[in-house]
Amino acid sequence: MPDAFLIRSLALTFDDGHRLHRHSHGWGQLLFAARGVMRVTAGEVAWLVPPAQAVWLPPGTPHGVEMRGGVAMRTLYLAPGQDEGLPLVCQVMAVAPLLRELILHIVAEGMLRADRPDHVRLAGVFHDRLAAADRLPLSLTWPRDRRACAVADRLRQDPADEAELEVLGQAVGASARTLQRLFKAETGLRFGEWRQQLRLLHAASLLGTGLSVTQAGLEVGYTSTSAFVSAFRRRLGVTPARYRPSTSAA
Repeated sequence: MPDAFLIRSLALTFDDGHRLHRHSHGWGQLLFAARGVMRVTAGEVAWLVPPAQAVWLPPGTPHGVEMRGGVAMRTLYLAPGQDEGLPLVCQVMAVAPLLRELILHIVAEGMLRADRPDHVRLAGVFHDRLAAADRLPLSLTWPRDRRACAVADRLRQDPADEAELEVLGQAVGASARTLQRLFKAETGLRFGEWRQQLRLLHAASLLGTGLSVTQAGLEVGYTSTSAFVSAFRRRLGVTPARYRPSTSAA
């Protein structure tokens, strides 16, 4: 017998640092950051969800969530069959104004039922807008090798760390050449590219908590605001200002 519901929803608010430990759902899940920043991890990949963006989690994906700043989370669970045409892997999605209003309206409704024609139409419009949403490059794959992972963890704790690869390698018992090979093989990025992506994602997280563009750039190791803005736009496709909160949660 088909499930009576097309979409279930949930609205929760969390304090800075709160963690939702690794878990999974039988339904597809859309995590929307109405306010604040969420760091979602699944396997060896981490996704950053800045304000007014969302991450799509296919059914059965084990994941954990860490809150950066106060977070107003709005979650939609899509019943089996409602996720056709959506990504088969985790993906951060741009939330345009219409999609945002649809998410908030569905959360206010609570549930969309399959036996209500108005709910079926609303679910259809939501699905179409979500499937058409832009995909955002806000993920970072973590290396698996213990030496490369130790380097990655050190840089995660201090993204502004300027240590050269040779120095980092000495601390973990690996040559710079070995670490370069490991990062490329296990993350798909050369070490310098990986470190830059880490810095920019951390900066996006700081921007989401209200830090200025200049402050965020300094926190992740950029001494020049113009260089930070240029790297951010080149790598993430928009200016850092786009990640600063501009709307209140509903």
